[in-house]
Amino acid sequence: MQQPFDRAAEDLGNAIHLEHVNVQVPDQRLATLFYVAGIGLTRDPYLMVSDSNMWVNVGRSQFHLPSGRPQVLRGHSGIVIAGRQALLQRLAAVAPKLEGTAFSYRERNDHVEAVCPWGNRLRCFEPDAGRFGRIALGMPYVEFEVPRGTAEAISRFYPEIMGIPPAL
Repeated sequence: MQQPFDRAAEDLGNAIHLEHVNVQVPDQRLATLFYVAGIGLTRDPYLMVSDSNMWVNVGRSQFHLPSGRPQVLRGHSGIVIAGRQALLQRLAAVAPKLEGTAFSYRERNDHVEAVCPWGNRLRCFEPDAGRFGRIALGMPYVEFEVPRGTAEAISRFYPEIMGIPPAL
């Protein structure tokens, strides 16, 4: 039996739709190798198709990757993508072309951790309805690591400015 949706009890603090992660990258070719050829995502075929910005589809979410000085998130993005062995093969195939960058990847018990050429970290999980709902391909979360002593002020921001409870 499907449970009714209780917006007040939503475990993501009522922010229920993650659309985009925006980070600048200095090299569109390397970004294509990592996000498209390595991770196995697709480039948006209709919007931002020049060499100065790229939108990479992750189910209903996207990475927006405009050209510029590299930006590195303090944390990681969670990705749900089927086919762990195929993911590992793709990452191994692009590894020689990404030598000399921050690129790396490694298998963990429940995910594959992949680091883009500039240091952004992805945790790639197999679909798991118990953990991520019905997502077969998507970005269910972005986890930010914050400096010691700042969590309290950050948790006040969400109810005061966004009108949603913090997800602690």
